[in-house]
Amino acid sequence: MFLGELEKQVLQYLWSSPGVDVKHVHAELSKQRDSSLNTVQSALERLFKKGLLSREKQGHAYLYRAEIARDDLIARLIDSVASDFVSKGENSLIAAFSSVSTEMDEEQLDQLEQLIEIQRQQLKKGDSSAD
Repeated sequence: MFLGELEKQVLQYLWSSPGVDVKHVHAELSKQRDSSLNTVQSALERLFKKGLLSREKQGHAYLYRAEIARDDLIARLIDSVASDFVSKGENSLIAAFSSVSTEMDEEQLDQLEQLIEIQRQQLKKGDSSAD
């Protein structure tokens, strides 16, 4: 999955302000970039077609909200890139995470360690239920 810069900005805005129409999104994003209302509308439509947004008709306008949580989108994007470049059993993905972790502070590393431990516990539960 590929996301353009405008699509990323739209998602960032909708995570903090769900249930807004194209005019509100355009007004907010025009503070950062010069995009027409039609360009923002096109970005919203692309994100909707990708399944990343939902919309609800209210009067003459659609109200948009993100359909995917930020963490879930990041995981999906990482998985997409990894499946394009990393073969099964290859350690490139682990090496990439290790490289990124050099920029983390102590608290972030602790959080990562906790998440890894949770994943290990879930794997063990899966293994024991398969018995």
